[in-house]
Amino acid sequence: MKMIRPLLISFALLLAQQAPTVAKGNPSRGERIARENCSPCHAIGRTGASPNPNSPPMRTLGQRYPLKDLEEALAEGIVVGHEGSQMPMFQFGPAEIDNFIAYLRTIQSKRR
Repeated sequence: MKMIRPLLISFALLLAQQAPTVAKGNPSRGERIARENCSPCHAIGRTGASPNPNSPPMRTLGQRYPLKDLEEALAEGIVVGHEGSQMPMFQFGPAEIDNFIAYLRTIQSKRR
């Protein structure tokens, strides 16, 4: 039994290292956040034009900068203006940020 225990511990550690990382956030909740806060100006889906032509579609944000970089901006209070419009300030809590980023990841379009 003394020899089996270290083997089992080693095997468990090996499996833990090989396990896929669980994604943070709930995309459905993130979509709700986008719909409530962003949809008046931005296209929030995989297709469609933004209601405000100066506001980029949310599906293109990943082409502009890494989505991971948005986490800090959303936590501190993102303030951005678009040409010809003023974006309101948004500040989200950790769970809201995880959900919003999880949703954004599901809609990102590839560069052509």
